[in-house]
Amino acid sequence: MHFVPFSLIFLTLFCYSVQAQEETEYIPVGKGWAKSSVNTVIFRQASVFTYKNMQYTAYYNPAGSMVIAKRKHGTSEWEKHVTRYTGNVKDAHNSISIGVDGNGLLHVAWDHHGHQLNYAQSQRPGTLTLTDPKPMTGQYEQAVTYPQFYHLPGGDLLFVYRDGSSGNGNVMLNRWDVKQQTWKTIAHPLIDGEGERNAYINTVAIDKEDNWHISWTWRETWDASTNHDIMYATSPNQGDSWYRSDGQQYKLPITEKNGEVVWHISQGSELINQTSMTINSDGEPVIASYWKADEDESPQYRIIWKQNDTWKSRQVTDRSQSFSLTGGGTKRIPISRPQILAGDHEDLYLVFRDFARGGGITVATSADKYYKNWSFTNIYDTSIGLWEPTFDPVMWKSERELHLFGQKVGQGDGETLEKMEPQEVFILEWIPPLYKK
Repeated sequence: MHFVPFSLIFLTLFCYSVQAQEETEYIPVGKGWAKSSVNTVIFRQASVFTYKNMQYTAYYNPAGSMVIAKRKHGTSEWEKHVTRYTGNVKDAHNSISIGVDGNGLLHVAWDHHGHQLNYAQSQRPGTLTLTDPKPMTGQYEQAVTYPQFYHLPGGDLLFVYRDGSSGNGNVMLNRWDVKQQTWKTIAHPLIDGEGERNAYINTVAIDKEDNWHISWTWRETWDASTNHDIMYATSPNQGDSWYRSDGQQYKLPITEKNGEVVWHISQGSELINQTSMTINSDGEPVIASYWKADEDESPQYRIIWKQNDTWKSRQVTDRSQSFSLTGGGTKRIPISRPQILAGDHEDLYLVFRDFARGGGITVATSADKYYKNWSFTNIYDTSIGLWEPTFDPVMWKSERELHLFGQKVGQGDGETLEKMEPQEVFILEWIPPLYKK
């Protein structure tokens, strides 16, 4: 990795509009492990989740034990439970993902980097104590990485994970049937790396008609520089069949040969893997990522979206600090992966962290139909280290309130550690001006 010295980072000037820090609410939870970014990686997907009036979160404490916590909305007092389970906190891949089903039962998956599935449930709805580890389907559960829960209409859960390894893996889908209290296979696999590559998904987005949308980036080897292209698939029937954006049905599993490339990006373009996707007010998918185009000197945040029958791209930032995305393992990168959210009125929100902006939390906002104009707001000025954004999807969907999981964390390059004392885990609440009451 090649980086600009820190003395120059903070002198970097930006060519985009900057607004003053917006009013936020800081809600501390407890001290967490901070020598790696395991608590704050973006692919945790569900780090915070609300069921009815109760908000749940999970993190590793300074001893590496998994802590489950919950609070009632409108309060700052948390009920916390230090579980009997631990994780390899030295490896940022081994994060915790949570989900709550339609009965209020908590589901937790943790400590994976090509490992046997670690999965448990709360002993009953509303409690924080967990069961013994359980299998799901019992198939392809020996080499799990990147577990993610998605809450489905009706109360079921979608579980997405990688089976295999970097450069050699498949995307797998399971579904929790809340009525039958069982896991079922949707696709083993949905996306097949054919032993030659793997797909890094950019989350799953579900629109108002219950269509599922998935996008991903291919990686050819363990080296991040072999990331290439942004791909897409959608299902109108909860995973029974999948289609390209032009309506052509996929023959499953999806492979490099039959997958739809919605934006071609060559290897060696500093394209990041595992970012985010949302559905805009027109019901169209919007994908956020960063990469360096041929004419650029440094990687830029960008969005890709489908407008009518055409995929379009828009550069969001005008960054001047360059870096190289090469090698394996967790990378120490001066910018976070971006989180994208959509509002009700053509408004988009891109959440990120950039050392060149002081290392706090920034929200870039666009409110025009073609996303030409962006304003930048610092909602948390203090440096937050190697943090990446994850948020409570229920509070955003129901209230248009952004509840971010926060913690200042360190991260060395390639699964090395940064010297950092335990740091406070917190929830940062922010309401866009458009939705303030």
